[in-house]
Amino acid sequence: MTAPIYDLIFQGGTLVNHDGEGKGDVAILNGEIAAIGDLSTAQAGEIVDVTGLHILPGVIDTQVHLREPGNEHKEDLETGGRAAVMGGVTSVFEMPNTNPSTTTVEALADKVARGTNRMYCDFAFYAGAATSNIEILPDLERQPGCCGIKMFMGSSTGSLLVPDDENVRRVLSAVTRRVAVHSEDEFRLRERRPLAEFGNVETHPVWRDHEAAILCTERVLKIAREVGARLHVLHISTAEEMPILARNKDIATVEVTPQHLTLVAPDCYRELGTLAQMNPPIRDQRHQDGLWWGLGQGIVDVIGSDHAPHTFEEKQQPYPKSPSGFPGVQTLVPVMLNHVNEGRLSLQRFVDLTSHGPKRVFNLEKKGRMAVGYDADLTIVDMKAERTISKDWIESKCGWTPYDGKKVKGWQIGTVVRGKRAMWEDQLADVATGQPMRFEENIRHRK
Repeated sequence: MTAPIYDLIFQGGTLVNHDGEGKGDVAILNGEIAAIGDLSTAQAGEIVDVTGLHILPGVIDTQVHLREPGNEHKEDLETGGRAAVMGGVTSVFEMPNTNPSTTTVEALADKVARGTNRMYCDFAFYAGAATSNIEILPDLERQPGCCGIKMFMGSSTGSLLVPDDENVRRVLSAVTRRVAVHSEDEFRLRERRPLAEFGNVETHPVWRDHEAAILCTERVLKIAREVGARLHVLHISTAEEMPILARNKDIATVEVTPQHLTLVAPDCYRELGTLAQMNPPIRDQRHQDGLWWGLGQGIVDVIGSDHAPHTFEEKQQPYPKSPSGFPGVQTLVPVMLNHVNEGRLSLQRFVDLTSHGPKRVFNLEKKGRMAVGYDADLTIVDMKAERTISKDWIESKCGWTPYDGKKVKGWQIGTVVRGKRAMWEDQLADVATGQPMRFEENIRHRK
């Protein structure tokens, strides 16, 4: 039998996969992983020496807002994809609060068409739940390129909102896939709105307090249990939610963001002003400690960046006119690798949160693992590299980052998407080849 000739071999790296962590090579053929192990005698069209580097399964960012259509002055699918691969991210899940919102089959198909061969990374799109489209959610959630349904229980950027128990129950009863939830209690937010002091962004977590998050999470868990639904609770920001979610792991998975694990109030508001404003807010040290506890205890399933860019000028408006959200897809990997180097989590746990976790939670096909037969999505990193994050490095249209000037240890060297280097040593590929991701639940729509 003739030995195969591979398209590409990454040789001499340290693999972090199902075997643990150890030296090995990865061979790629026709966009898929074809062999793993000692491939020193194998033949390939190209062999790349990655001695001293770690090869990880491709990092998947399961929460980004890329603003297209409707707000392309902030970001679009092309620039958001550039930011992703520059930051070592091979795939993204994009949120539905665009203009128009992604609440119809046509709007979802339009996004898939816009992203195909225009984004540098692979992609999927959430469909948005609204009180007006509940009847079509069962069909919408199974469309090609759909990663699931997103439900806003508290108002944030955009017009999507399902605040009341009756309609939450209707959404959760209609949907069979796991529903991603922005969990802040809208009624409490409205009641406390006067506490947001003009010009004082430090009152953001006073207005959108921890009780608003806790109350909403308890409400949605109760309804989900009553109707037999599954939840994915996004961007947890309070210490109290972690033990609540731990008691409900049979129906709920959990996301935290790098910024909630890294920035802390009131320091972030004093140093960054409205640039640190997001929903739910960055909170004090007690809450951050609670998030790290939940991550260490295995309660947290995924890390998502909640990349939500606005222009610098928009963010400079006086609070609370300033919009909530900031860019994060390009900084997810270096910020979290810095935490790895500081001993806050292991590299294997990082892989679990950014590859294995997304695969488990969302039933991804052929992504989320470094294994033969899977898409050759790889994030190649130098754990010893020391760099300073700079706004000049940011590919997002917004052109800024709350981490400007932050020194980190651990940096992405290469982003490989289905066997092609979308980024290598800070240089983007000449051509974008992004494709919609596939899920077990939308298999029936394939030809």
